[in-house]
Amino acid sequence: MTGLIISIISIAVLAWFIFKKPAMVNNPVKLPENFKALLEENVAFYRSLSGADKTRFEEKIKDFLSYVTISGVNAEVDELDKLLVASSAIIPVFGFDKWHYYNLRNVLLYPDAFTADNFSADSGERNTLGMVGTGAMQQMMILSKPSLRQGFKNETDKNNTGIHEFVHLLDKADGETDGIPEQLLSRQYTIPWLKLIKENIDEIRKGNSDINPYGSVSKTEFFAVASEYFYERPDLFKEKHPELFELMKEAFQQQPETKK
Repeated sequence: MTGLIISIISIAVLAWFIFKKPAMVNNPVKLPENFKALLEENVAFYRSLSGADKTRFEEKIKDFLSYVTISGVNAEVDELDKLLVASSAIIPVFGFDKWHYYNLRNVLLYPDAFTADNFSADSGERNTLGMVGTGAMQQMMILSKPSLRQGFKNETDKNNTGIHEFVHLLDKADGETDGIPEQLLSRQYTIPWLKLIKENIDEIRKGNSDINPYGSVSKTEFFAVASEYFYERPDLFKEKHPELFELMKEAFQQQPETKK
């Protein structure tokens, strides 16, 4: 009975977010006094930046939080959670000065994995850690709070759920989620990109790659998991996949620092 009540409450909260009137409003953001320390301690990407770039990262965090609302569904959302969501958003677009996520308005944090069909966190096959909304859930993202935190806590496992889902949003920015980031990748690189995707997916399916096997599901998922690897372990990614690394540098207009 308790599980049923929780499900009903979760669905009601989710429905409120889906059907409330859209409002692209930039609200003033006041970050906690210790936000720099929180970023330094929890976000390796931020930690690797120069002083000037750290300031730029902080400004991008403030801008993102001014137009995206981060809320919990049966989960408490604290300042660190907000900073980690915002960091997940900023890291892939840090090479672009004026990037704005026009296709995002709300991020919902769940207490655990959830079902992809009805977003339940306490019943059914709960194996989804993050997803970007479509249809009635346009401009919405759902993330598992524990998975979001784990992605930043473990800095060497090549996995980061937050970055993964925001890369899907970047992919979707040209109107189609297809693994071809047309908003990022210059036209002359599209054919080499598609060639490398095919080659790498083939290698994953043969068991000859260290890229997350989930990347073999589709070009879309390959782009997302390769991006996680690119940002989490740039040193190893460059060593193991030099051609792919160079193309992703072009796409993201940045090269993550080698982990110390």
